[in-house]
Amino acid sequence: MTAPEDVQHVEVTEGGRLLASADVVGDEHAAVAALHVEAGQLPAGTRTRLVDAVLDAPTVAGAERLTTAGPAGDAEVADRLRERLDDVELRAAGSTTFTDGTVPH
Repeated sequence: MTAPEDVQHVEVTEGGRLLASADVVGDEHAAVAALHVEAGQLPAGTRTRLVDAVLDAPTVAGAERLTTAGPAGDAEVADRLRERLDDVELRAAGSTTFTDGTVPH
């Protein structure tokens, strides 16, 4: 089990409002991120900013691979992960989409 101090929390905010967040854990081999996007109308690019924040997190930047779990059907997240990762694979499981890819260095 991962200790709470090993979890990196990233947020996308605007005007003091939390728009999206992720919890990231991992090591030099693999990182895992759980993505959350708030409901309702969000500013354009919010999901892209979330993916960028996750990939810029030290845990992910130092890892070989990244696995994400996020909302199913979120095309903006999927497109940005395809742009930023290599060898991307997506798979749906209920209301969640899992994405695996190689972190380019």
